[in-house]
Amino acid sequence: MSSRKLWIAAGCVGLVFFGGLGLYLYSTEPSPSRTQSSNKKDSNRLLENSFITSKTDKVEDEPSALFNDPAISQAWGLKKSDAARAWSVTKGSRDIVIAVIDTGIDIKHEDLASNLWRNPGETGKDSQGRDKATNGIDDDGNGFVDDVYGWNFVSNNNKLDDNHGHGTHIAGIIGAEAGNGKGITGIAPEVSLMVLKYYDPKVAGTDNLKNTVASIRYAVKMGANIINYSGGGTEFSQEEHDAIAEAEKKGILFVAAAGNERSNSDQHHYYPADYKLRNIISVTAIDPSTQVLASSNYGVETVDIAAPGQNILSCLPGNAYGYMTGTSQATAFVTGAAALVMAHKQSFKAEDVKKYILATGDAQTQLASKTRTSRQLNLYKSLTILDQGVSASGVIAVNTQNMKQFTADPNDKNSRATAAAEEGVDPNAREMSHFGRSLIDAMGGNKNRPTKLGTKQEGEGF
Repeated sequence: MSSRKLWIAAGCVGLVFFGGLGLYLYSTEPSPSRTQSSNKKDSNRLLENSFITSKTDKVEDEPSALFNDPAISQAWGLKKSDAARAWSVTKGSRDIVIAVIDTGIDIKHEDLASNLWRNPGETGKDSQGRDKATNGIDDDGNGFVDDVYGWNFVSNNNKLDDNHGHGTHIAGIIGAEAGNGKGITGIAPEVSLMVLKYYDPKVAGTDNLKNTVASIRYAVKMGANIINYSGGGTEFSQEEHDAIAEAEKKGILFVAAAGNERSNSDQHHYYPADYKLRNIISVTAIDPSTQVLASSNYGVETVDIAAPGQNILSCLPGNAYGYMTGTSQATAFVTGAAALVMAHKQSFKAEDVKKYILATGDAQTQLASKTRTSRQLNLYKSLTILDQGVSASGVIAVNTQNMKQFTADPNDKNSRATAAAEEGVDPNAREMSHFGRSLIDAMGGNKNRPTKLGTKQEGEGF
């Protein structure tokens, strides 16, 4: 009997010991999701882990004074990024083409159909009077047949159906139509959305990385101004890097999600956001209290700026609407901001737009250890600072009359008062000096991205 009790006691001790050891090993294993993602053949560029938290075909009627879209006031991110004042400056332009590389888009959605890009080479009538959009001919000779709104690189056709919901959600954040009495309003409510599908959950064994590269090259060939990409992975790809580098040469801005791997990208790189290229903006996500989401990647060397990303209301397939969370949603906010800046200052190159978006965000202490600029997106300031006597290179013009409304820290109400109180110092000059330093910091200054992020190029201050 005593022997049996001894065996039972020994078993209990063993169970406790090995159970505790297993728990310890599990808790100390670094980022299992990142490791696992690199082992799957078709996971080199996975879709961000965003999911729908709620869905409806009707939205509560809460119209704003500016637009009559019912759900506009439910979108906390619009208020957080000062969208209403930004729209008083510009609502964008349909001349600005944004390539949304994602899961496709519901091209019949009530809030998106009017803002879709249309390939001029595949619209109108052909020589025989047939509709170029459906004649089964590559009318513009670009290698894609009837690519009216874009291309499906998963199935290699022009069927752009969104079987996931993610791409439609991202498109809505960027460019849902305004003032149509339906749904929501996008950051850039006047824009042209090019649909490029690289991922489909219903198609197994797809090479997502190959589709990504093909999508980027299509966007470059067809004249996109901005590329929005919400996927990524831990593997460096020379082919992907070179495709984005080609986009840089063409003056195309590439806005990329920092990733939802809960890790420091300075230590565990996430591509394509971490490639050392001047046209890339890497974006992480914040909640209404300006805290970076626990699920979001961060990094003072690799992540540029933060934007709203928690419970963001946007479009879903089938004329529906719903909430999603992640750096994908934050990325769409920055893409929309870039579209507004490009529409407002059409002479700006991609790197000029990037400089202003990074420099004019609101400085936040809680972002100091999370992003390179310590700033959150501010749509209004990214537009109005352009008219305040500051050039794209950060050089301050002679006419400084309107600069006095800007301070070193946009959130510090005492900043101007302190400067004005300092004897012998012109407060306007002090504020301009602070902004100039801020712009230089946002542009990179001497803090280059680590050379191990993907290229051997030197001297890139981004």
